[in-house]
Amino acid sequence: MALTVVREIRRPYDPDVQAIEDFETDVLSGFVLARAASGITDGSIRREIGDLDLIRSWFGRPLWEMAPPDADRYFGQATRGLSASTRYLRSFALATYFRFIELRMKPQLYRLTGRVAECPLDEMNTPRHQSRMGLRIPPEQHEVQRLFAGWREDLAGCRKFAPAARNYVASRLMGQVGLRINEVRMLDLADAHWDLGRYGKLHVRFGKGARRTGPRARMVPLINGAGDLLRWYVEEVWGHFPADHTRPGAPMFPSERRATDGTSLRVGDHALRLGLAEAAERHLAVWDGKMTPHVLRHFCASDLYLNGMDLMAIQELLGHEWLVTTLRYVHVHRGFVEEAWQAGQQRAAARLSGLVT
Repeated sequence: MALTVVREIRRPYDPDVQAIEDFETDVLSGFVLARAASGITDGSIRREIGDLDLIRSWFGRPLWEMAPPDADRYFGQATRGLSASTRYLRSFALATYFRFIELRMKPQLYRLTGRVAECPLDEMNTPRHQSRMGLRIPPEQHEVQRLFAGWREDLAGCRKFAPAARNYVASRLMGQVGLRINEVRMLDLADAHWDLGRYGKLHVRFGKGARRTGPRARMVPLINGAGDLLRWYVEEVWGHFPADHTRPGAPMFPSERRATDGTSLRVGDHALRLGLAEAAERHLAVWDGKMTPHVLRHFCASDLYLNGMDLMAIQELLGHEWLVTTLRYVHVHRGFVEEAWQAGQQRAAARLSGLVT
């Protein structure tokens, strides 16, 4: 057997630095445009670009040159001290970026550099979304009642009635109909439709989209006393803010700060979180430092379920795409099984009594 010399006929890949920089800019611009076209919100896109920029700064070269060992070092060492959620979101941004290159830019990348795009994340090194494993066990009903009863009494003598009442009502809505904090603060005055359904409804226009697909709107019925609460707020509190109810887009929950035209801005989430935290510190000391808007959302789901609401109805109320997500929001107390069994026995005895008579 004789050996034959084979000559490499492919041209060497030696693009200049400027060509690489221009192509990297084109890739990123196309990535942003594609994400916007798919309905991802501007905020989510900015977070993804920020994550990619941090990874690019650490790597020091175009991201398409990353190999699995590079990803091992970044997520195993460089980001070791970050939260599991942060590491997961960065890996998600990186994987989405490579998916875009593979689908849209693979031929151009190969012609320019001779490289074949391949995501450096695999089954071995992809950070897990461990934050989903943490349970938010909500307080019991009597504790939430004590919290809001004390908070309501504070309104009579507080120095700034309007913002205090605003924070109180916003938190009550989270606990009554399970609204997220951003869903509450993004409500407009016109989103309350008092004539829809039996109790009136809220048009939640900025519901959280599943898998970061952008906001999903839904109609939330004003059940569980939410209708009376919101009507009191609109009639008795809202007018204390320098806002014009005839102005399109007038916020349901205004801020004390004003825009350049003199109208009220929309309240920020920090003000609502702070109001709830301070109320918990005063009236529910065992939950001091632990009471958050999302805990109230968990309380809402659990309380409605314990009072007999069907799981699929709770899913619709909370705006979940999957029922399994709703199941993670429902927490029952230790005696729930025994009480459910006893209630079943009572219903069976009632049916038997009816048959006998």
